Formats: sequence, structure tokens, C-alpha cells
Amino acid sequence: MRIPFIAGNWKMHKTVHDAVVYTKEFRRLVAGVTGVEIVLAPPFPALHAVAEAARNSNVGVGAQDLYWEPEGAFTGEVSAAMIREAGAEYVIVGHSERRALFGETDAGVNRKTLAALAAELTPIVCIGETLDQRDAGAMFDVLDRQLQAGLHGLRPDQVGALVIAYEPIWAIGTGRHATPAQAAEAHGHIRRRLTEWFDAHAASQCHLVYGGSVKPENIRGLMAAGNVDGALVGGASLDVAAFAEIVARSRPATV
Repeated sequence: MRIPFIAGNWKMHKTVHDAVVYTKEFRRLVAGVTGVEIVLAPPFPALHAVAEAARNSNVGVGAQDLYWEPEGAFTGEVSAAMIREAGAEYVIVGHSERRALFGETDAGVNRKTLAALAAELTPIVCIGETLDQRDAGAMFDVLDRQLQAGLHGLRPDQVGALVIAYEPIWAIGTGRHATPAQAAEAHGHIRRRLTEWFDAHAASQCHLVYGGSVKPENIRGLMAAGNVDGALVGGASLDVAAFAEIVARSRPATV
């Protein structure tokens, strides 16, 4: 049974002080929420402080990126073991901003995913198409390429433990978002490919979440779409009350 998964990606926002203040308030606001897996992904400098502020709560912590090597002369990079020791349980891999601004490739996403799994971190693997690719009818081809290359060499049980975030690039930070029908179409395609390339059990266990201008006003509609198991939230996660509301509204009606 996949429970809703809601993660907040703060990107390059919040000092350590700001992050701790937010986390203490956020954990209070969501303390009574059950049946939802909740994650905060602060910048690297705040990772340990946020993990400490969230300790003994229902809030998990993730990093925004990692490097695949365990150590070495890689100035500015952070390894999976460092992230794990800082208190993270999750790590975002292959976000569209990493791909577009920093040249991240599908092969690099694969290496990072394998490194995260080896360190017992749960990867949140991001895939998604640009507006030009969607308009050209290449959306499914793009998703297939990113999935095949990014998950190359993974075992079915590892795929089942993943979170895959479908983030249409045209909807990230633009105020536009996929309709529930568009999200369901993409997520259904991803679930079918996981079934074909791995197995039905892996596909049924893997969380497929949507990212792209998620707000309190649209989360219920997205969660009601087929195969949408949650959300990777960007800008709206910076506001503690708004993000707590997104978490609350993501719960199934019976919870």
C-alpha cells in the first residue's frame, strides 16, 4: 500500500537559522498528520540542523543532490555517506535544474541513484519533458529515455523502494501546472514502463509523485488523479503554513 509522499525542496533558500525556525514550526503544524510520508529537503549547510530539529517527529529529511564517489578530490561535492551521517534519509537526484544549469546527464543520474541506494538513502529520481518536447509529441520518448538510463542496472526490489518524481519542466516555477488528467497520463505511462522493464510488484511499490507549481489549491485534484502518489513541492514549500496545508490536503479522505 503506497501512502502519500510529500517532499518540500527548498532549493537555494533559507539560512541555517531560518531553516531551524521553519522546521520547529512545521513539525508542530503537522504533528497530528498520519498516513503521509513527509520530507524536507534543505540546502546542504542546513541539513544536519534540520535533521536535529525534526528528530523524533513525523518529518523526514532529504538532501537536494549528491556525488557518486565515496570520497576524493571533488571540490564542492558531497558524498552519500556524508549526507547520511548528517541525518538525511532521502536525496533528490536529477532535478531539472541540475540537468539544465549544471549539465547533469542521465548516466550521472544513474550513478547517483546507485550510490544513494548503496548508502541506504531513498532516491527521489526526477524526470520530465520541456514544453517544446511535449508540443513535438516526444514526451513519452523523453520519459522512456530518462527512465531507462537513470534506472539502468537496478534490481526490481530497488526500483520498488524508489520515489520517481514526474516534473514537467514547463510547470516548474512558472505558475503553470499539469492538469490532473495530464499528470495521470504521464504517471500511468511511467507505471506501465516499470512493469514492463522490471516487474509488476516493483511497479506497484514505487512511489510516483508530481512536481511543478504544486499549491494548496491544486494538491487535492492532483492526488485524486490515477497513479499520483504525492508531490515534490518547490516554491510553496518555503511558506510553512502553505506547505503544512499541502501535507494535510494530501491525505486520503478516510485517514
